[in-house]
Amino acid sequence: MNRGFFDEMYAADGSCRPHYRGFAQWLAQTPPEVLAQRRREADLLFHRAGITFTLYGDEQGTERLIPFDTIPRSIPASEWRTIEAGCIQRVQALNLFLADLYHDQHILKAGVIPPEQVLANDCYQIAMQGLNLYRDLYTHIAGVDLVRDGDGTWYVLEDNLRTPSGVSYMLEDRKMMMRLFPELFAAQRIAPINHYPNLLLETLKSSSPLDNPTVVVLTPGRYNSAYFEHAFLAREMGVELVEGADLFCRDDKIFMRTTAGAVQVDVIYRRLDDAFLDPLAFNPDSALGVPGLLAAYRAGNVVLANAIGTGVADDKSVYPYVPDMIRFYLDQEPILANVPTWQCRKPADLSHVLAHLPELVVKETQGSGGYGMLVGPAASAAEIEQFRERLKARPEAYIAQPTLSLSTCPTFVEQGIAPRHIDLRPFVLSGKETRLVPGGLTRVALREGSLVVNSSQGGGTKDTWVVEDDEC
Repeated sequence: MNRGFFDEMYAADGSCRPHYRGFAQWLAQTPPEVLAQRRREADLLFHRAGITFTLYGDEQGTERLIPFDTIPRSIPASEWRTIEAGCIQRVQALNLFLADLYHDQHILKAGVIPPEQVLANDCYQIAMQGLNLYRDLYTHIAGVDLVRDGDGTWYVLEDNLRTPSGVSYMLEDRKMMMRLFPELFAAQRIAPINHYPNLLLETLKSSSPLDNPTVVVLTPGRYNSAYFEHAFLAREMGVELVEGADLFCRDDKIFMRTTAGAVQVDVIYRRLDDAFLDPLAFNPDSALGVPGLLAAYRAGNVVLANAIGTGVADDKSVYPYVPDMIRFYLDQEPILANVPTWQCRKPADLSHVLAHLPELVVKETQGSGGYGMLVGPAASAAEIEQFRERLKARPEAYIAQPTLSLSTCPTFVEQGIAPRHIDLRPFVLSGKETRLVPGGLTRVALREGSLVVNSSQGGGTKDTWVVEDDEC
């Protein structure tokens, strides 16, 4: 893997890449004070709209405005088509893996994946074994995290198959750019994304065999980090936003309390983890779920998107096997490559990782949001030694990867315009067909030199443009 940085806007010789030329010309002609004023407008509008993210454990208050950068991340349409095909291929294979895992387990019997890697995994749900799902769909909404290495090659960093978040920021970023910079959209053909809520609703409805199923969004409540998104998506789809207390189970069916009486619910887009869904089946202390939900689900009277037990397929210890899944189920070569990964549960891999900790990124297999990880080159000697002890104590809980040379994109910072590292999360919807809207959520590490882009770690977002090549 290349250790240099790939700049999204400028080539190594300093020339502007073709798909950025229109933007670069506009940027050169726009006075800095105009740009600064529009950035202030964006902050004010985001604040008024309540577009926030909750930072757990933050002493200065939990509600934070997600920083929004007004320099877009642009991808030529020809390149996007490869990304789109690769994401669809990957999610199709992951759905096939989950259907196989919870039924015949052909991939385990063939020796492609060690059985203990999944059957002993905390995210494997025995309650799903043998349960037939409509269309065999387990992950209806997936987020595939992509990064670009120094030579411009795209890699999949991880898969998010449980409750992937961030799509509301993708949509709000686009609205904001169109409001602040309409002249940019008039000057070039940028693929639209505002139809995502309609596609999402279509996907959720098609997950049920009923003609016109009743769909709700189930949220843990307003203190959840992504509550803004839950409310936003329910509003945009025109469906009810509910909490566990708004639902009840009767005769193995789920009903919603309304002022007009009980209404049966057919599809639940759930935004809380498996453990909290049903206190009768999982965590008995959960006040967030619905008692009896699992029984209704197993009876086929309600659809959960995403399905229970999907977490076993996006666990970071299973991630290294996704290319093998693509070959096994689809008989195809992966379009998008994985990042080279050492599994610390393997003695040889653990020895390598312990010997090279200062050079590597080490992650918890079930971690998310940038928590519980070590970025070797940015860590102190004390932090590295602490992590070394953690690895020795529980090697099976960690994987390690090379420190990626995440691509950079010009970004507005206090000092002016400077390169900052970015990633990309396209959202993949699986229903009658598997679809994406062009682009996704670009997250940007706002601290100079930082490679951690997560909102929970102080990262920001950018609008992501897929630009028609003939307009570049």
